[in-house]
Amino acid sequence: MTTPLKKLIPQAEDFLPLLGTDYIEFYVGNAKQAAYYYQTAWGFQPIAYSGLETGQKHQTSYVLQQGKIRLVLTSPLHPDGPINSHINSHGDAVKILALWVDDATKSFEETIKRGAKPYLQPTMEKDENGTVIRSGIHTYGETIHIFVERKNYSGAFLPGYKAWDKTYKTTDVGLKYVDHIVGNVGWNEMNEWCDFYTHVMGFAQLVSFDDKDISTDYTALMSKVMSNGNGRIKFPINEPAIGRKKSQIEEYIDFYNGAGVQHMALATDNIIETVSQLQQRGVDFLTIPASYYETVLDRVGTIDEDLEPLKELGILIDRDEEGYLLQIFTKPVLDRPTLFFEIIQRKGAQSFGKGNFKALFEAIEREQEQRGTL
Repeated sequence: MTTPLKKLIPQAEDFLPLLGTDYIEFYVGNAKQAAYYYQTAWGFQPIAYSGLETGQKHQTSYVLQQGKIRLVLTSPLHPDGPINSHINSHGDAVKILALWVDDATKSFEETIKRGAKPYLQPTMEKDENGTVIRSGIHTYGETIHIFVERKNYSGAFLPGYKAWDKTYKTTDVGLKYVDHIVGNVGWNEMNEWCDFYTHVMGFAQLVSFDDKDISTDYTALMSKVMSNGNGRIKFPINEPAIGRKKSQIEEYIDFYNGAGVQHMALATDNIIETVSQLQQRGVDFLTIPASYYETVLDRVGTIDEDLEPLKELGILIDRDEEGYLLQIFTKPVLDRPTLFFEIIQRKGAQSFGKGNFKALFEAIEREQEQRGTL
C-alpha cells in the first residue's frame, strides 16, 4: 500500500524499511454497522470478511478499501477477552497500525533488539492463495504496529479471510492514500515516543511545533512529526501543554482513557469534490468563520482554486517553501470526542498546516465548549 514517494529523509536510518501503510484496524462494538457507515458515508468498498462463516469463532472482521487505504473493522463475538477490554476502556478505536514490509521477521528482530516490546512473534499464515508473515510490536498506549510481509500472497486480504463482494456498493469519494496518522500521548511523553520512533524504528524528526506555534487564548499543545526514511510513513506525536483551559489533547486523553490515535489524514487529488461528496453523505466537518477567508490569500498567495467553494466548504489553506496545501477536519466520528479525520490535498507543500493552527484550534474549542469540556 504505497504512497507517492516525495523525498528521502536523510536523518532517518530506514533499516526496516517500510514500504507503506498496509491496513488500519479498529476495534468496534458492531463491525457490521461500522462497515456500513464507512461504505455509505465515506465510499469505501467491501474487500474481505472473517467470522463464523470462515471458521473464526472469537471475532468478526470486515475489510474495506478505497485507493490505497485499507480499513479493518473488528468486533468480539463473546463477552470477555482483549477486544472487549479495549472497547470498554477506549470506545471504538484504532488498535493496529499495520505497516507493509518486505521482511516481517527482520523487521521484528531489528525493532526488538533496539528495545521494542514484542506483541506478535513472526508468524506464517497460509491458505490456497499463498503465505503471509506477520509480526508485531507495542507502541504508545495500547496501539500496536503489525509488520506485514505479503509478497507471496494473492488473496483478497489475509489467510482466514474470504473475498467479500456485496451487491450493495457506493461510489468512492476520491480518497487515495494515508498521508499521516497522529497520536496523542500524555503529559511529558512526546519526547519519549519520538525517541522510540528514532531509535527503535529508524525514523527522523521532520518538524516540531511548541506551545507558541500551537496555542489560542485558552489551550495549547506540543507536537513533533516523525517520518521514516522514504517519507511514506509519517507519525506526528502530540502532548498537552499548559493553557488557561483544557486542551483538545487533555479532552482526548480523558475520554480515550490514555494515549492513542487521534486522527488520520487521508489524501485526495480534488479536495473540493471529495469534501462536497462527504458533506452530502452526512459527514460533519468543523466550521471555520468567514473572516478567515478575508485575509488568507494575503498570507498564502496565489492558488489554483477559486476561493469561494473553499470558503463554502470550510477548507483551510497553507503554504510552505515547496508549495501549498488544502485541508479540512471532521468533527469526532465517534460518540466519545476522540477519533476524527483530516482530508488533505497537497499542491507541493510537505508541511502540516502551521498557518491554520489558530483557526483550527479555535474551531475545536467551539466544539469543546458545546460539549462542556473546555
